[in-house]
Amino acid sequence: MVLSSTERTGDARERLLSRLLDAFGEDLPSPEVSLREIAARAGTSHALLRYHFGSLPGVLAAMLEAQRSRDNETLFETARHGTFDDLVVAIWRVYTRPEQLSRVRGFFHVAGLAAYRPEDFREFIDSLDDLTRLLASLAERAGRDAGEAQTVATVAIAAIRGLMLQEVLSPGACTEDAVALILRMSR
Repeated sequence: MVLSSTERTGDARERLLSRLLDAFGEDLPSPEVSLREIAARAGTSHALLRYHFGSLPGVLAAMLEAQRSRDNETLFETARHGTFDDLVVAIWRVYTRPEQLSRVRGFFHVAGLAAYRPEDFREFIDSLDDLTRLLASLAERAGRDAGEAQTVATVAIAAIRGLMLQEVLSPGACTEDAVALILRMSR
C-alpha cells in the first residue's frame, strides 16, 4: 500500500511529537529555549521541528494539545462516574499540581500568542472547549437545560483558568476555597 505524502507527513509529525513528549515528560519547554535545544533533547533536528510545527510556538502548542488530550482521558473517566462538582475539583487538582507549573505557564504563553494570531493556532483554540463540553454534559445530566448547562460550564472553566493564571502570577494565592466558591456559584 502506498501512502500519500500527506499521510506520511502526518505519521512523521506524530512520531516526532511522540519523541518530544517522551523527552519532556509532563513538562513543557520554556519559550526561552531554542528549537535547536529542544531538538537536541528530543534527539532530532531543529529543521524537522520547523518543518512539522513551523516555529517554537507551534511546537509548544502541539505538545500542549497532546498533553491536554492525555489529561482529558483521565478527566473523562471522572466525568463518566462523577458529577459536575467532581469534575471541577478534578480539573483543579490536575492542573494545580506543582509538577504542572511549566505546562500551565506554557498554556498561558500559547493562549496569549493565539489571541494575536488565531489563524496560526486553530487546532489549539479548537481543543480548548473539550472540558467545557464535558462539564456542560454533566450539568445537563443533573437536570439543567442545554443553554444553561453550557453557560454554567463556560463560567466554571473561565473561573478555573482565571484562578490558574492567578496561581502562576502569585503562587499560593488561590486555595481550595476558591474552587468551593466556583461550585457554589454554579448552583
